[in-house]
Amino acid sequence: MCYDIKASLEAQLNKARRVNDLQAIEEIIEKLAPLTDLPIYHASGFSHPEMLIYTNRSPNFPEVATWGLVPHWVNDEEQLKKLWNNTLNARGETIFEKPSFRTAAEHNRCVVYVDGFYEHHHFEGNVYPYYIRRKDKKPMVLAGLWSEWTNPNSGGVVNTFTIVTTVGNPLMAKIHNNPKLKEPRMPVILTSESEEEWLKPFESNTDRENIVKNIKPLSEDLLEAYTVRRLRGKEYLGNVEEISEEFEYQELNNL
Repeated sequence: MCYDIKASLEAQLNKARRVNDLQAIEEIIEKLAPLTDLPIYHASGFSHPEMLIYTNRSPNFPEVATWGLVPHWVNDEEQLKKLWNNTLNARGETIFEKPSFRTAAEHNRCVVYVDGFYEHHHFEGNVYPYYIRRKDKKPMVLAGLWSEWTNPNSGGVVNTFTIVTTVGNPLMAKIHNNPKLKEPRMPVILTSESEEEWLKPFESNTDRENIVKNIKPLSEDLLEAYTVRRLRGKEYLGNVEEISEEFEYQELNNL
């Protein structure tokens, strides 16, 4: 699963910086960033934050999108609200089957740059949040799907997205141990090579096979994790920089 993330503007600028498009960087900072909720030190997907995504229709220049995919066939805002919280993540194994995701899986794929994500560990009846990031501190490139929904009442167009997940690697198996789940999960974290494949147009079964082969866990050797302060309840500090700093829980020291 991936319901809690950290996403700085610098992380979301990574693709534009990589191709050294100075004009694009300036436009993103001046025109797009003010329309988002960046910087996000911690946000839950259930708050439906506005972020930047790079889509297969605009692979080098991001678009503003809301977390929580709204399929094109949603009829009204009431149906949207009932569905929204269920489309924050898309199980990679079934994206070509589920009605909410199959059109987007074929035609509307995107990537989302984040600094890292948070996951909760269960221990003796309590939950403890961990922050997971790349060991090299580079931004994570998460596989996503996007959708463009037109509100039939207002005519307004909304871009939305979901994060694709896969089975957890051994590191995530230790952390993501929710007893209600059948298996540990984690977001699909793409490499630079698989990122390009993810955004390629879907034209044949071979393209579909290339998409499917990239729905897999990233090696645990590339990741690191540590506990942080509570992300829920009275102890929650909010969307502040220190929320992702390491915080030790004595009861976990012997694990």
